[in-house]
Amino acid sequence: MEIQELEKIAFQVRRDIVRMVHGCQSGHPGGSLGCADLLVALYFKEMKHDPAFNMDAVNEDVFYLSNGHISPLFYSVLARAGYFDISELSTFRKINSRVQGHPATHEHLPGIRIASGSLGQGLSVAIGTAITKKRKGDNSLVYTLHGDGELQEGQIWEAAMFAPHHKIDNLVMNIDVNGQQIDGPVDKIMSLGNLQAKFEAFGWIVIHSNGNSMSDIVNALQMARQLSGKEKPICNLMRTQMGYGVDFMMGSHKWHGVAPNDEQLASALKQLPETIGDY
Repeated sequence: MEIQELEKIAFQVRRDIVRMVHGCQSGHPGGSLGCADLLVALYFKEMKHDPAFNMDAVNEDVFYLSNGHISPLFYSVLARAGYFDISELSTFRKINSRVQGHPATHEHLPGIRIASGSLGQGLSVAIGTAITKKRKGDNSLVYTLHGDGELQEGQIWEAAMFAPHHKIDNLVMNIDVNGQQIDGPVDKIMSLGNLQAKFEAFGWIVIHSNGNSMSDIVNALQMARQLSGKEKPICNLMRTQMGYGVDFMMGSHKWHGVAPNDEQLASALKQLPETIGDY
């Protein structure tokens, strides 16, 4: 797809996000809006994947959402990519819905490979998948997405140390560097320091991208694919704004996990034009 087509999908995905969270008056719009361009670029441009969905993913690229609270984004992209009917988005966080607040596997929702309500675990799972692919001679890539606040979890750094040691070079870790977490700015809660220096010291290849520019994130993902296979994992430090696309949400940790009211929803939808059809 061309960049303009991807941007249209991203507009619609952001529209889905605010409607889903408003519909049940709960959920996490901030990070979901900020990372929309990445997931659209992955599922509609960069990844080799099949919406028919097979857990083994032989000769397919695989994506793991480690920061599972931004599930509205994940569900919207999966539905728009054909994994399940978009009408199911209207059941978000409702009783007996497969579209739960955090992704879960027991509901057998196509596209969901792991439960990711607990932060810090996605990189470890991705490494296991990447090792399996290498041992089977499968040259596909494994992608992850993490919040920067999530990097305060110790398990992340165990996995970050493990991957370069074992030359896991079919792995692309994307970090949403928006500087915000549920309790406030990341630097005030627990500063992460120089992430580039840390990952490079562990033995990763580090690239940078503007996660709210579709052309930039597409270029970064293409660069990551070119850099794969060089005996080092790849880390994409992706700068975003929490709440991107909705002016009163942008840049504020207060919209990490708060639903818009009716008036706020109307304002948000005015800023997010319907491009390919609401659910």
